[in-house]
Amino acid sequence: MTPVLTAGPGLDFADLAAVGLAFLGLAVLAAIAALSNQRERAFSASIVYLALGLGAAALLGVLEIDWLDAVEDAAVVERLTEFAVIVSLFGAGLKLDRELRWRAWGSVARLLGLVMPLTIAAVAAYGATTMGLSLAAAIVLGAALAPTDPVLAGDVGVGPPDEEDEREPNFSITAEAGLNDGLAFPFVVLGLVLATGERDWGWEWALADVLYAIPAGLAIGAVVGWGLAALAVRLRARRFLATSFDGWIAVAAVLVIYGLAEIASTYGFLAAFAGGLAFRRHERGHELNARVHEGAEVTEKFAELGAILLVGTLATRGGLAEPGLAGWLLVPLLLLVVRPLAVLVAFAGSPLPLRERVFLGWFGVRGIGSLYYVAAAASVGSLAAPELSVVLWTTFACVAVSILVHGATGTPVTARTVGPRLRRSRRPGAGRRQGETTEPPWTSRTRSGSPRRP
Repeated sequence: MTPVLTAGPGLDFADLAAVGLAFLGLAVLAAIAALSNQRERAFSASIVYLALGLGAAALLGVLEIDWLDAVEDAAVVERLTEFAVIVSLFGAGLKLDRELRWRAWGSVARLLGLVMPLTIAAVAAYGATTMGLSLAAAIVLGAALAPTDPVLAGDVGVGPPDEEDEREPNFSITAEAGLNDGLAFPFVVLGLVLATGERDWGWEWALADVLYAIPAGLAIGAVVGWGLAALAVRLRARRFLATSFDGWIAVAAVLVIYGLAEIASTYGFLAAFAGGLAFRRHERGHELNARVHEGAEVTEKFAELGAILLVGTLATRGGLAEPGLAGWLLVPLLLLVVRPLAVLVAFAGSPLPLRERVFLGWFGVRGIGSLYYVAAAASVGSLAAPELSVVLWTTFACVAVSILVHGATGTPVTARTVGPRLRRSRRPGAGRRQGETTEPPWTSRTRSGSPRRP
Protein backbone atom coordinates (compact mmCIF):
# COMPACT_ATOMS: atom_id res chain seq x y z
CA MET A 1 0.00 0.00 0.00
CA THR A 2 1.39 3.43 -1.00
CA PRO A 3 1.88 5.66 2.04
CA VAL A 4 -0.12 8.87 2.18
CA LEU A 5 2.85 10.97 3.31
CA THR A 6 5.92 11.07 1.08
CA ALA A 7 8.20 12.78 3.59
CA GLY A 8 11.37 10.91 4.51
CA PRO A 9 14.22 11.40 6.93
CA GLY A 10 16.53 14.35 6.27
CA LEU A 11 16.05 16.94 3.57
CA ASP A 12 13.34 16.06 1.07
CA PHE A 13 11.86 18.12 -1.75
CA ALA A 14 8.12 18.62 -1.85
CA ASP A 15 6.00 16.82 -4.39
CA LEU A 16 4.69 18.46 -7.55
CA ALA A 17 1.32 19.27 -5.98
CA ALA A 18 3.03 21.61 -3.53
CA VAL A 19 4.94 23.25 -6.37
CA GLY A 20 1.66 23.73 -8.21
CA LEU A 21 0.05 25.34 -5.17
CA ALA A 22 2.95 27.75 -4.81
CA PHE A 23 2.70 28.66 -8.50
CA LEU A 24 -1.05 29.16 -8.22
CA GLY A 25 -0.56 31.47 -5.25
CA LEU A 26 1.94 33.55 -7.18
CA ALA A 27 -0.45 33.64 -10.13
CA VAL A 28 -3.28 34.94 -7.95
CA LEU A 29 -1.00 37.64 -6.53
CA ALA A 30 0.01 38.60 -10.06
CA ALA A 31 -3.66 38.71 -11.06
CA ILE A 32 -4.54 41.01 -8.17
CA ALA A 33 -1.67 43.32 -9.11
CA ALA A 34 -2.67 43.30 -12.79
CA LEU A 35 -6.34 43.98 -12.01
CA SER A 36 -5.56 46.86 -9.65
CA ASN A 37 -6.29 50.16 -11.41
CA GLN A 38 -7.00 48.16 -14.56
CA ARG A 39 -8.56 51.05 -16.43
CA GLU A 40 -5.46 53.19 -15.97
CA ARG A 41 -3.15 50.53 -17.40
CA ALA A 42 -2.22 50.32 -21.07
CA PHE A 43 -2.61 46.55 -21.22
CA SER A 44 -5.10 43.89 -20.22
CA ALA A 45 -4.58 41.62 -17.24
CA SER A 46 -5.22 38.66 -19.56
CA ILE A 47 -1.76 39.24 -21.08
CA VAL A 48 -0.23 38.56 -17.67
CA TYR A 49 -2.30 35.38 -17.29
CA LEU A 50 -1.27 34.10 -20.71
CA ALA A 51 2.40 34.82 -20.01
CA LEU A 52 2.20 32.91 -16.74
CA GLY A 53 0.52 29.97 -18.45
CA LEU A 54 3.05 29.82 -21.27
CA GLY A 55 5.88 30.09 -18.75
CA ALA A 56 4.43 27.16 -16.82
CA ALA A 57 4.10 25.19 -20.07
CA ALA A 58 7.77 25.79 -20.87
CA LEU A 59 8.78 24.69 -17.37
CA LEU A 60 6.65 21.54 -17.63
CA GLY A 61 8.37 20.72 -20.91
CA VAL A 62 11.86 21.22 -19.50
CA LEU A 63 11.10 19.06 -16.46
CA GLU A 64 9.36 16.48 -18.70
CA ILE A 65 6.30 16.45 -16.48
CA ASP A 66 3.18 14.84 -17.89
CA TRP A 67 0.33 17.34 -17.93
CA LEU A 68 -3.13 17.60 -19.42
CA ASP A 69 -3.52 16.96 -23.13
CA ALA A 70 -5.55 19.54 -25.04
CA VAL A 71 -7.48 16.87 -26.96
CA GLU A 72 -7.66 13.92 -24.58
CA ASP A 73 -8.52 16.13 -21.59
CA ALA A 74 -10.84 18.44 -23.53
CA ALA A 75 -13.61 17.88 -20.96
CA VAL A 76 -11.56 19.71 -18.31
CA VAL A 77 -11.02 22.68 -20.63
CA GLU A 78 -14.68 22.63 -21.62
CA ARG A 79 -16.00 22.85 -18.05
CA LEU A 80 -13.61 25.52 -16.86
CA THR A 81 -14.13 27.76 -19.89
CA GLU A 82 -17.88 27.14 -19.70
CA PHE A 83 -18.06 28.57 -16.17
CA ALA A 84 -15.93 31.59 -17.09
CA VAL A 85 -18.14 32.38 -20.08
CA ILE A 86 -21.54 32.09 -18.38
CA VAL A 87 -20.52 34.31 -15.45
CA SER A 88 -19.17 36.87 -17.92
CA LEU A 89 -22.38 36.74 -19.97
CA PHE A 90 -24.55 37.33 -16.91
CA GLY A 91 -22.30 40.23 -15.88
CA ALA A 92 -22.50 41.71 -19.38
CA GLY A 93 -26.28 41.68 -19.17
CA LEU A 94 -26.17 43.46 -15.82
CA LYS A 95 -24.14 46.33 -17.31
CA LEU A 96 -26.57 47.30 -20.07
CA ASP A 97 -29.21 49.96 -19.41
CA ARG A 98 -30.36 50.67 -22.95
CA GLU A 99 -34.03 50.22 -23.73
CA LEU A 100 -34.97 47.04 -25.55
CA ARG A 101 -36.04 48.75 -28.78
CA TRP A 102 -35.05 47.72 -32.28
CA ARG A 103 -33.53 51.07 -33.21
CA ALA A 104 -31.54 51.27 -29.99
CA TRP A 105 -30.00 47.87 -30.73
CA GLY A 106 -29.58 48.42 -34.48
CA SER A 107 -25.77 48.24 -34.40
CA VAL A 108 -25.91 44.99 -32.45
CA ALA A 109 -28.36 43.55 -35.00
CA ARG A 110 -25.89 44.34 -37.79
CA LEU A 111 -23.04 42.67 -35.89
CA LEU A 112 -25.09 39.56 -35.19
CA GLY A 113 -27.09 39.27 -38.40
CA LEU A 114 -24.35 40.18 -40.88
CA VAL A 115 -20.86 40.26 -39.38
CA MET A 116 -21.07 36.90 -37.62
CA PRO A 117 -22.45 34.89 -40.58
CA LEU A 118 -19.97 36.57 -42.95
CA THR A 119 -17.11 35.67 -40.60
CA ILE A 120 -18.26 32.05 -40.27
CA ALA A 121 -18.55 31.73 -44.06
CA ALA A 122 -15.14 33.32 -44.71
CA VAL A 123 -13.28 31.22 -42.13
CA ALA A 124 -15.05 28.03 -43.24
CA ALA A 125 -14.20 28.72 -46.88
CA TYR A 126 -10.56 29.34 -45.99
CA GLY A 127 -10.43 26.19 -43.86
CA ALA A 128 -11.91 24.02 -46.60
CA THR A 129 -9.89 25.42 -49.51
CA THR A 130 -6.55 26.42 -47.98
CA MET A 131 -6.17 24.35 -44.83
CA GLY A 132 -7.51 21.16 -46.37
CA LEU A 133 -10.25 20.63 -43.79
CA SER A 134 -13.48 18.82 -44.51
CA LEU A 135 -16.59 20.98 -44.77
CA ALA A 136 -17.73 19.83 -41.32
CA ALA A 137 -14.45 20.71 -39.62
CA ALA A 138 -14.25 24.01 -41.49
CA ILE A 139 -17.72 25.01 -40.28
CA VAL A 140 -16.80 24.15 -36.69
CA LEU A 141 -13.65 26.26 -37.01
CA GLY A 142 -15.63 29.17 -38.47
CA ALA A 143 -18.30 28.97 -35.78
CA ALA A 144 -15.69 28.82 -33.01
CA LEU A 145 -13.74 31.83 -34.30
CA ALA A 146 -16.69 34.02 -35.31
CA PRO A 147 -17.97 35.19 -31.89
CA THR A 148 -16.35 37.99 -29.95
CA ASP A 149 -15.53 36.97 -26.42
CA PRO A 150 -17.57 38.27 -23.46
CA VAL A 151 -14.74 37.65 -20.99
CA LEU A 152 -12.02 39.57 -22.82
CA ALA A 153 -14.31 42.12 -24.49
CA GLY A 154 -15.06 43.53 -21.04
CA ASP A 155 -11.85 45.56 -21.30
CA VAL A 156 -13.28 47.61 -24.19
CA GLY A 157 -17.00 47.35 -23.44
CA VAL A 158 -19.21 49.38 -21.13
CA GLY A 159 -18.30 49.73 -17.48
CA PRO A 160 -20.27 48.83 -14.35
CA PRO A 161 -23.97 49.75 -14.19
CA ASP A 162 -24.78 53.41 -13.48
CA GLU A 163 -21.12 54.47 -13.70
CA GLU A 164 -20.74 55.71 -17.28
CA ASP A 165 -22.58 56.54 -20.46
CA GLU A 166 -23.26 53.70 -22.88
CA ARG A 167 -21.41 55.06 -25.91
CA GLU A 168 -22.37 53.26 -29.09
CA PRO A 169 -19.18 51.31 -29.90
CA ASN A 170 -18.66 50.15 -26.30
CA PHE A 171 -22.31 49.18 -25.98
CA SER A 172 -22.24 47.32 -29.30
CA ILE A 173 -19.13 45.33 -28.36
CA THR A 174 -20.65 44.32 -25.00
CA ALA A 175 -24.04 43.37 -26.39
CA GLU A 176 -22.53 41.53 -29.37
CA ALA A 177 -20.27 39.52 -27.08
CA GLY A 178 -23.26 38.74 -24.86
CA LEU A 179 -25.38 37.34 -27.66
CA ASN A 180 -23.12 35.92 -30.36
CA ASP A 181 -21.63 33.17 -28.21
CA GLY A 182 -25.04 31.56 -28.01
CA LEU A 183 -25.98 32.35 -31.60
CA ALA A 184 -22.84 30.66 -32.93
CA PHE A 185 -23.79 27.40 -31.24
CA PRO A 186 -26.21 26.22 -33.98
CA PHE A 187 -23.35 26.44 -36.49
CA VAL A 188 -21.07 24.38 -34.25
CA VAL A 189 -23.85 21.79 -34.03
CA LEU A 190 -24.27 21.96 -37.81
CA GLY A 191 -20.62 21.13 -38.34
CA LEU A 192 -20.71 18.25 -35.88
CA VAL A 193 -23.88 16.84 -37.47
CA LEU A 194 -22.29 17.00 -40.93
CA ALA A 195 -19.28 15.13 -39.56
CA THR A 196 -21.47 12.17 -38.58
CA GLY A 197 -22.65 11.72 -42.15
CA GLU A 198 -26.28 11.33 -41.05
CA ARG A 199 -29.01 11.96 -43.57
CA ASP A 200 -32.26 13.87 -43.14
CA TRP A 201 -30.73 16.04 -40.44
CA GLY A 202 -31.81 19.39 -41.94
CA TRP A 203 -35.32 19.66 -40.51
CA GLU A 204 -34.31 18.42 -37.09
CA TRP A 205 -31.42 20.91 -36.93
CA ALA A 206 -33.59 23.82 -38.08
CA LEU A 207 -36.46 23.03 -35.72
CA ALA A 208 -34.63 21.88 -32.60
CA ASP A 209 -31.33 23.76 -32.72
CA VAL A 210 -32.50 27.04 -34.24
CA LEU A 211 -36.24 27.69 -34.03
CA TYR A 212 -36.64 26.13 -30.56
CA ALA A 213 -33.33 26.42 -28.74
CA ILE A 214 -32.67 30.12 -29.45
CA PRO A 215 -35.99 31.74 -28.41
CA ALA A 216 -36.55 29.24 -25.60
CA GLY A 217 -33.10 29.98 -24.16
CA LEU A 218 -33.76 33.72 -24.23
CA ALA A 219 -37.18 33.24 -22.64
CA ILE A 220 -35.88 31.04 -19.83
CA GLY A 221 -33.13 33.51 -19.06
CA ALA A 222 -35.48 36.49 -19.04
CA VAL A 223 -38.15 34.88 -16.87
CA VAL A 224 -35.79 33.27 -14.36
CA GLY A 225 -33.52 36.34 -14.17
CA TRP A 226 -36.48 38.61 -13.45
CA GLY A 227 -37.88 36.18 -10.91
CA LEU A 228 -34.56 35.79 -9.08
CA ALA A 229 -34.15 39.58 -8.89
CA ALA A 230 -37.63 39.92 -7.40
CA LEU A 231 -36.93 37.11 -4.93
CA ALA A 232 -33.57 38.56 -3.87
CA VAL A 233 -35.02 42.01 -3.22
CA ARG A 234 -37.85 40.62 -1.11
CA LEU A 235 -35.58 38.33 0.87
CA ARG A 236 -33.21 41.21 1.61
CA ALA A 237 -36.11 43.40 2.71
CA ARG A 238 -37.13 40.71 5.21
CA ARG A 239 -33.54 40.23 6.40
CA PHE A 240 -33.24 36.69 5.05
CA LEU A 241 -30.19 37.75 2.99
CA ALA A 242 -27.29 39.81 4.32
CA THR A 243 -25.84 42.52 2.08
CA SER A 244 -22.35 41.10 2.58
CA PHE A 245 -23.36 38.14 0.38
CA ASP A 246 -24.94 40.16 -2.46
CA GLY A 247 -22.02 39.40 -4.74
CA TRP A 248 -22.64 35.68 -4.49
CA ILE A 249 -26.16 36.15 -5.83
CA ALA A 250 -24.61 36.52 -9.29
CA VAL A 251 -22.97 33.11 -9.07
CA ALA A 252 -26.13 31.47 -7.75
CA ALA A 253 -28.36 33.17 -10.32
CA VAL A 254 -26.27 32.30 -13.36
CA LEU A 255 -25.89 28.67 -12.28
CA VAL A 256 -29.66 28.33 -11.85
CA ILE A 257 -30.39 30.04 -15.16
CA TYR A 258 -27.78 28.13 -17.13
CA GLY A 259 -28.70 24.80 -15.55
CA LEU A 260 -32.42 25.20 -16.29
CA ALA A 261 -31.70 26.27 -19.87
CA GLU A 262 -29.46 23.27 -20.49
CA ILE A 263 -32.00 20.91 -18.91
CA ALA A 264 -34.56 22.26 -21.38
CA SER A 265 -32.12 21.59 -24.28
CA THR A 266 -31.79 25.29 -25.10
CA TYR A 267 -28.71 27.51 -25.34
CA GLY A 268 -27.51 28.31 -21.85
CA PHE A 269 -25.20 31.08 -23.07
CA LEU A 270 -28.16 33.04 -24.42
CA ALA A 271 -30.09 32.36 -21.22
CA ALA A 272 -27.22 33.65 -19.06
CA PHE A 273 -27.05 36.95 -20.94
CA ALA A 274 -30.83 37.38 -21.02
CA GLY A 275 -30.91 36.59 -17.30
CA GLY A 276 -28.46 39.41 -16.59
CA LEU A 277 -30.53 41.83 -18.68
CA ALA A 278 -33.73 40.85 -16.90
CA PHE A 279 -32.13 41.00 -13.45
CA ARG A 280 -30.91 44.52 -14.23
CA ARG A 281 -34.29 45.70 -15.42
CA HIS A 282 -36.25 44.49 -12.41
CA GLU A 283 -34.52 46.83 -9.98
CA ARG A 284 -32.67 49.29 -12.21
CA GLY A 285 -31.84 51.77 -9.43
CA HIS A 286 -31.57 49.36 -6.51
CA GLU A 287 -28.24 49.05 -4.75
CA LEU A 288 -28.52 45.27 -5.07
CA ASN A 289 -27.76 45.46 -8.78
CA ALA A 290 -24.39 47.14 -8.33
CA ARG A 291 -23.32 44.65 -5.66
CA VAL A 292 -24.42 41.68 -7.73
CA HIS A 293 -22.42 43.07 -10.63
CA GLU A 294 -19.36 43.43 -8.40
CA GLY A 295 -19.68 39.79 -7.40
CA ALA A 296 -20.07 38.71 -11.02
CA GLU A 297 -17.05 40.75 -12.07
CA VAL A 298 -14.76 39.38 -9.34
CA THR A 299 -15.85 35.79 -10.07
CA GLU A 300 -15.44 36.38 -13.80
CA LYS A 301 -11.91 37.76 -13.43
CA PHE A 302 -10.68 34.80 -11.40
CA ALA A 303 -12.45 32.32 -13.67
CA GLU A 304 -10.71 34.06 -16.57
CA LEU A 305 -7.41 33.70 -14.71
CA GLY A 306 -7.97 29.98 -14.24
CA ALA A 307 -9.09 29.41 -17.83
CA ILE A 308 -6.23 31.32 -19.48
CA LEU A 309 -3.67 29.82 -17.10
CA LEU A 310 -4.90 26.32 -17.90
CA VAL A 311 -4.98 26.93 -21.63
CA GLY A 312 -1.51 28.46 -21.53
CA THR A 313 -0.08 25.45 -19.75
CA LEU A 314 -1.42 23.18 -22.52
CA ALA A 315 0.85 24.76 -25.13
CA THR A 316 3.44 22.42 -26.61
CA ARG A 317 5.78 22.68 -29.57
CA GLY A 318 3.95 19.88 -31.31
CA GLY A 319 0.59 21.50 -30.70
CA LEU A 320 1.68 24.90 -31.99
CA ALA A 321 2.94 23.21 -35.16
CA GLU A 322 -0.44 21.53 -35.82
CA PRO A 323 -2.10 24.47 -37.66
CA GLY A 324 0.74 24.62 -40.15
CA LEU A 325 1.53 27.72 -42.16
CA ALA A 326 -2.04 27.98 -43.49
CA GLY A 327 -3.50 27.84 -39.99
CA TRP A 328 -1.18 30.50 -38.61
CA LEU A 329 -1.88 32.73 -41.63
CA LEU A 330 -5.58 32.53 -40.78
CA VAL A 331 -4.94 34.45 -37.56
CA PRO A 332 -3.87 37.79 -39.10
CA LEU A 333 -6.33 37.23 -41.96
CA LEU A 334 -9.21 36.96 -39.49
CA LEU A 335 -8.17 39.82 -37.22
CA LEU A 336 -6.92 42.27 -39.85
CA VAL A 337 -9.04 41.50 -42.92
CA VAL A 338 -12.15 39.34 -42.36
CA ARG A 339 -13.56 41.03 -39.25
CA PRO A 340 -12.85 44.63 -40.34
CA LEU A 341 -14.23 44.08 -43.86
CA ALA A 342 -17.32 42.32 -42.52
CA VAL A 343 -17.99 45.28 -40.20
CA LEU A 344 -17.55 47.80 -43.02
CA VAL A 345 -19.94 45.83 -45.22
CA ALA A 346 -22.50 45.42 -42.43
CA PHE A 347 -22.46 49.12 -41.52
CA ALA A 348 -22.74 50.44 -45.07
CA GLY A 349 -25.28 53.27 -44.91
CA SER A 350 -25.15 53.42 -41.12
CA PRO A 351 -24.90 56.82 -39.38
CA LEU A 352 -22.12 55.41 -37.19
CA PRO A 353 -18.92 57.45 -37.71
CA LEU A 354 -16.10 55.78 -39.61
CA ARG A 355 -13.69 55.75 -36.67
CA GLU A 356 -16.27 53.91 -34.56
CA ARG A 357 -16.77 51.37 -37.33
CA VAL A 358 -13.01 50.86 -37.36
CA PHE A 359 -13.17 50.40 -33.58
CA LEU A 360 -15.81 47.67 -33.97
CA GLY A 361 -13.82 46.06 -36.76
CA TRP A 362 -10.59 45.97 -34.81
CA PHE A 363 -11.96 44.68 -31.52
CA GLY A 364 -13.23 41.33 -32.69
CA VAL A 365 -11.70 39.80 -29.57
CA ARG A 366 -11.36 36.01 -29.65
CA GLY A 367 -10.98 34.21 -26.36
CA ILE A 368 -12.50 31.86 -23.81
CA GLY A 369 -15.74 31.28 -25.73
CA SER A 370 -13.86 30.05 -28.80
CA LEU A 371 -11.86 27.64 -26.66
CA TYR A 372 -15.08 26.34 -25.13
CA TYR A 373 -16.52 25.55 -28.55
CA VAL A 374 -13.54 23.54 -29.76
CA ALA A 375 -13.29 21.75 -26.40
CA ALA A 376 -16.98 20.86 -26.65
CA ALA A 377 -16.45 19.61 -30.20
CA ALA A 378 -13.56 17.46 -28.98
CA SER A 379 -15.74 16.00 -26.24
CA VAL A 380 -18.42 15.01 -28.76
CA GLY A 381 -15.87 13.15 -30.85
CA SER A 382 -17.54 13.56 -34.25
CA LEU A 383 -14.53 15.08 -35.99
CA ALA A 384 -11.62 12.92 -37.12
CA ALA A 385 -8.65 13.17 -34.76
CA PRO A 386 -6.24 14.85 -37.22
CA GLU A 387 -8.80 17.50 -38.20
CA LEU A 388 -9.83 18.06 -34.59
CA SER A 389 -6.22 18.70 -33.63
CA VAL A 390 -5.84 21.28 -36.42
CA VAL A 391 -9.10 23.03 -35.45
CA LEU A 392 -8.19 23.08 -31.77
CA TRP A 393 -4.67 24.42 -32.15
CA THR A 394 -5.65 26.95 -34.82
CA THR A 395 -8.22 28.29 -32.39
CA PHE A 396 -5.59 28.32 -29.63
CA ALA A 397 -3.23 30.32 -31.86
CA CYS A 398 -5.93 32.85 -32.71
CA VAL A 399 -6.95 33.29 -29.08
CA ALA A 400 -3.35 33.73 -27.92
CA VAL A 401 -2.62 36.37 -30.57
CA SER A 402 -5.92 38.12 -29.87
CA ILE A 403 -5.14 38.31 -26.16
CA LEU A 404 -1.78 39.89 -26.93
CA VAL A 405 -2.74 42.42 -29.61
CA HIS A 406 -6.16 43.39 -28.30
CA GLY A 407 -5.01 43.38 -24.70
CA ALA A 408 -2.15 45.73 -25.57
CA THR A 409 -4.28 48.10 -27.66
CA GLY A 410 -7.52 48.12 -25.67
CA THR A 411 -6.93 51.15 -23.46
CA PRO A 412 -5.09 53.45 -25.90
CA VAL A 413 -7.36 52.72 -28.88
CA THR A 414 -10.50 53.18 -26.78
CA ALA A 415 -9.23 56.51 -25.47
CA ARG A 416 -8.42 57.73 -28.98
CA THR A 417 -11.63 56.50 -30.60
CA VAL A 418 -14.40 57.10 -28.09
CA GLY A 419 -12.57 59.09 -25.41
CA PRO A 420 -11.81 58.25 -21.78
CA ARG A 421 -14.42 56.51 -19.71
CA LEU A 422 -16.69 59.10 -18.09
CA ARG A 423 -18.97 58.62 -15.16
CA ARG A 424 -22.60 59.20 -15.98
CA SER A 425 -23.83 62.52 -14.67
CA ARG A 426 -26.60 61.90 -12.19
CA ARG A 427 -28.67 64.25 -10.13
CA PRO A 428 -28.60 63.68 -6.37
CA GLY A 429 -30.72 60.70 -5.48
CA ALA A 430 -31.15 59.52 -9.07
CA GLY A 431 -31.56 55.81 -9.45
CA ARG A 432 -33.28 55.32 -6.10
CA ARG A 433 -36.90 54.94 -5.29
CA GLN A 434 -38.59 57.66 -3.30
CA GLY A 435 -37.75 57.34 0.36
CA GLU A 436 -34.92 54.89 -0.32
CA THR A 437 -31.48 55.33 1.22
CA THR A 438 -28.09 54.07 0.16
CA GLU A 439 -27.83 52.02 3.32
CA PRO A 440 -28.97 48.41 3.60
CA PRO A 441 -32.73 48.32 4.18
CA TRP A 442 -32.44 46.95 7.72
CA THR A 443 -30.09 49.74 8.91
CA SER A 444 -32.62 52.50 8.22
CA ARG A 445 -35.66 52.25 10.48
CA THR A 446 -38.86 54.19 10.95
CA ARG A 447 -39.94 55.56 14.29
CA SER A 448 -41.88 52.41 14.98
CA GLY A 449 -38.67 50.43 14.67
CA SER A 450 -39.75 48.35 11.70
CA PRO A 451 -37.29 48.01 8.84
CA ARG A 452 -37.88 50.35 5.91
CA ARG A 453 -38.65 48.47 2.73
CA PRO A 454 -36.41 49.20 -0.26
